[in-house]
Amino acid sequence: MDVYPLIFEPIFKRKIWGGRTFETALHKTLPPDDPIGESWEVADLEDDQSVVAHGPAKGQTIGSLVQKWGIALYGRAGLFKGRFPLLIKFLDARSALSVQVHPSEEVAKRLGGRVRVKHEAWYIIDAEPEGSIYRGVKPGVDEPALRAAIEKQEVESILNHIPVRRGECYYLPSGTIHALGAGVTVAEVQTPSDITYRVYDWNRVDAATGQPRALHLTEAMPCISYDPVPEKYERRSHVASVWTQVTSLVRCESFVIERVRMVEGVEQTLPYAEMVIWIVLEGSGELHCTGLDEAVRFATGDTVVLPAGMKEGRVVTKDVCLWLEVSIPIASSLAGYDRPDREQRGVPGGGGLVQIDVPKT
Repeated sequence: MDVYPLIFEPIFKRKIWGGRTFETALHKTLPPDDPIGESWEVADLEDDQSVVAHGPAKGQTIGSLVQKWGIALYGRAGLFKGRFPLLIKFLDARSALSVQVHPSEEVAKRLGGRVRVKHEAWYIIDAEPEGSIYRGVKPGVDEPALRAAIEKQEVESILNHIPVRRGECYYLPSGTIHALGAGVTVAEVQTPSDITYRVYDWNRVDAATGQPRALHLTEAMPCISYDPVPEKYERRSHVASVWTQVTSLVRCESFVIERVRMVEGVEQTLPYAEMVIWIVLEGSGELHCTGLDEAVRFATGDTVVLPAGMKEGRVVTKDVCLWLEVSIPIASSLAGYDRPDREQRGVPGGGGLVQIDVPKT
């Protein structure tokens, strides 16, 4: 089977803090009644496997394709502890998520198994006027101060509170204490780990059990970093052509996130030498490649994996399209693939690029 663009069936997760926003914002058909907090779009974990929705590989899991397609799927990005290197989700926070932290590099190495380091980023798809996130602790806060705030149930007072708006993107390296605030919908890009340690849960009671949800202070405290997230990870720049605008959002050791806007009616060769993932936020189109009889159609709310070994890939936009383009940073040449360099992305013939550095506000 020739490799081709993959779209997976979403895995919906009921959450105490979830809602129904995915129905309107991302055009998803949700299970009835339940508050849905997460839609897992690409997942290769022990208990959650994305299943291909369309095409010759329909019904197969991403884990099976990792084995069958190998580097033709993930290229020189390689695997993360034997798994597909990224986990992609949408989150709908109708009420605030718990204040939490993910395993640090040191803790993940010490514990092993399912405890893998978790670096992630949030792209703000939509936010109510008072929408916000919490990221990291205020200057001068150390472990004793954090423990005192937990004891007094005043954790919010020692966290950095950040009002957010649509189009912003925030990097959350492992060890960063954080929470997604109420009324915010995000796309989440992360390394393949689902270990979360709750530090504080707003004194909330789970209606399903009548009890507060468990906290994980013993596990969390060794993971927490008291340093700010370095600004270098979120330096923005724009690259524009007649048809396309690309904005760099986050660049870290685990992934790169760029926002791509492409005008309606473009038919263009895909300029990738390695695997790329599109998180489609607006618009629709088709993807074509060698070995695929019918085009892969994408639309708002889809997440598309474009394999590294795909041949003669082309995109046709039916509307003005906006997607997040996610890749793995690699010191890479063209890897033997007969395609243009990624620096020529979006510009037929490779000309007409204009790059503008943009300060973050």
